[in-house]
Amino acid sequence: MIKKILVANRGEIAMRIFRTCRVMNISTVAVYTHVDRGALHVRYAEEAYCISESPEDTSYLKPELILSIAKKTGAAIHPGYGFLSENADFARRCEEEGVIFIGPGADIIAKMGIKTEARKIMREAGLPIVPGTEAPVQGIEEVKKVAKEVGYPIMLKALAGGGGKGMRLVRSEEEVEAALRLSQSEAGTSFGNDAVYIEKYIENPHHIEVQIMGDKYGNVVHLGERECSIQRRNQKVIEESPSPFVREDTRKKMLKVAVEACKRIGYYSAGTLEFMMDKDQNFYFLEMNTRLQVEHPVTEECTGVDLVRDMITVAAGNPLPYKQDDIKFSGAAIECRIYAEDPENNFMPSPGVITVREAPEGRNLRLDSAAYAGFEVSLHYDPMIAKLCCWGRTRESAISNMARALREYKILGIKTTIPFHQRVLKNAAFLEGKYDTTFIDTRFDKEDLKRRQNTDPTVAVIAAAVRHYEREKEAASRATTLPVVGESLWKYYGKLQMTANNY
Repeated sequence: MIKKILVANRGEIAMRIFRTCRVMNISTVAVYTHVDRGALHVRYAEEAYCISESPEDTSYLKPELILSIAKKTGAAIHPGYGFLSENADFARRCEEEGVIFIGPGADIIAKMGIKTEARKIMREAGLPIVPGTEAPVQGIEEVKKVAKEVGYPIMLKALAGGGGKGMRLVRSEEEVEAALRLSQSEAGTSFGNDAVYIEKYIENPHHIEVQIMGDKYGNVVHLGERECSIQRRNQKVIEESPSPFVREDTRKKMLKVAVEACKRIGYYSAGTLEFMMDKDQNFYFLEMNTRLQVEHPVTEECTGVDLVRDMITVAAGNPLPYKQDDIKFSGAAIECRIYAEDPENNFMPSPGVITVREAPEGRNLRLDSAAYAGFEVSLHYDPMIAKLCCWGRTRESAISNMARALREYKILGIKTTIPFHQRVLKNAAFLEGKYDTTFIDTRFDKEDLKRRQNTDPTVAVIAAAVRHYEREKEAASRATTLPVVGESLWKYYGKLQMTANNY
């Protein structure tokens, strides 16, 4: 029985895990840096410990310190995603120290974390593999040799890590030298390992992933697939389930082989198999993520399963509470990742203080976030500030619900990707489900974002209210005798809102 959980993470995923813990009556422990001392996950947890050695120390990669806090508090550790979530050495240290690690075993993490090893294992387990190398390349000449064998274009990929880091598309021999140098440099900086390998690049592919869940008794089930093809810089920005592209016969085949492969390797906990699918519905194994995925909410909305709860249940030594036939798939769900980025400026980060945050509400809507008015979005961490997920009985209904939710979502003080998401939901290729990983570059009108200003009067209303309130405070602070400042920001905003609603 797990009675306390330390989340070795921050932001929305820490909040997501803590909320399930609260439902399960499990005590919570947060860790934080000086930069995050005012973060929501710190306020929410019952215990919180600073892991910064100085105000300038922004790292959450403190395995020994986090382990010592877990031992001191008697807590199991949930790593979330990113940071230490796929660090096999950390998982092994937890095993050695008798601390429950809420995830798969260290050996599985290690094998799947080395992409070439994962390719080999999954090929032996019966999954189709993209042509490429099964060992790191040793220089320019080897890259050129392999490229001639499999044919251009090729993709150079970091051996360790993920998230699009260390990936470079190479279309000709003339591009090899620069691409290899950049790929190795980025991989070394991001993961401490500059090794890269080669995969044949599938033109205009779909990025499809299968969510699986297993226990320590050999039971493995799938929870459907997700379409994750809308990406920028090889990172996902919109996901949906089920995929509008995948045919039912292909879906059944892909889900079946994914489950069989995971059974063969003895996988347990939540995990995701990522596939690349070509225009003819041929699919190829890319990699396995041995952790909870960012986009897991769309799966939960379509199945009613709480993946975090089940991860905790499995980690405590219990069997899965369901079999494959017990899982019922219903409707469709879409997730928009809300980033603190400027979509008009090539999605450059937009750090700063959130001055106003007005969250959408209503039926069939889920918002995973740790942002609030007054929170400072830092350059030190991933710019994702929220995940907005909407469900509908049909894909069309889910899209309509998302369009409504995005219109209600107001964030001021920083740039966000909300305008981008709004435009995607009106794009013909997206509405028809006829998009792939090249969508942003080939099917999306980037200039449209610049041409179309937000015509929603509410945005201007809120901004005016904020400016009015700040001016009143400034005037009051200069006065020798403090006058009555007047009505509050939100009372004033309410009046302006009534005016806007009459437009």
